[in-house]
Amino acid sequence: MKRMIHLMLIALAGITLLGSCQDDETYAEQKEKERKAINAFLERSPMLLLNSEGDTLFFSKKPIKVISEEQFVAQDTTTNVEENEFVLFSGSGIYMQVVRKGVGQKLGEGESKRLSCRYYEYNIVGDSLQTTNKSLFWSTTPEILDVSNNYGTITASFNTSLNGGGAMYRRYSSITVPSGWLLPLSYVRIGRQEKKGEGIALVRLILPHTEGHSEATTAVYPCFYEISYTSLHD
Repeated sequence: MKRMIHLMLIALAGITLLGSCQDDETYAEQKEKERKAINAFLERSPMLLLNSEGDTLFFSKKPIKVISEEQFVAQDTTTNVEENEFVLFSGSGIYMQVVRKGVGQKLGEGESKRLSCRYYEYNIVGDSLQTTNKSLFWSTTPEILDVSNNYGTITASFNTSLNGGGAMYRRYSSITVPSGWLLPLSYVRIGRQEKKGEGIALVRLILPHTEGHSEATTAVYPCFYEISYTSLHD
């Protein structure tokens, strides 16, 4: 009897281990699917549609040209939009295109600011617009970020006390700002537009699931973003 119980315990442990391995394999397959989706997105000439009427979020006649961080720095942390350049940050897997560097100053070390953000979020695997606050419904409700630069480490949370939270907060029910949204703040200026013709900071991002919101992290899918940043105070 004891021998039978012992064998049953061994078998149960084996089943548990097999299930764990299968889960790991499933996650590996999800990551491989994500990698292929990002690579396919990089290689095509992107046209991202906002809706079934054909309104366009992003269009380029050229496929994305990936540049290194070294080249990005050599170009004064800019990307050539005409050539559809995106810099790859190899440590995180984030791709970024700086459309406009913005006005004013960067977020200084030891400094905290409250920012307003407008964005589009495009699910690359689903090939569709997922959320945005650039619509009439959200016209008075941008994402408000409370941001701090802790001497090189940038942290942020969505502020929901001022307007109840924007589209990103309402969809994902979290005040945690996706880590990929914070990377541009090391390179763009976040002042307010004061003169005609000045453009606030605008970037485009391709974020793997590890740098996105909780749903992307759990379901393992990448997203394309277009995000603007501007300060709510001087």
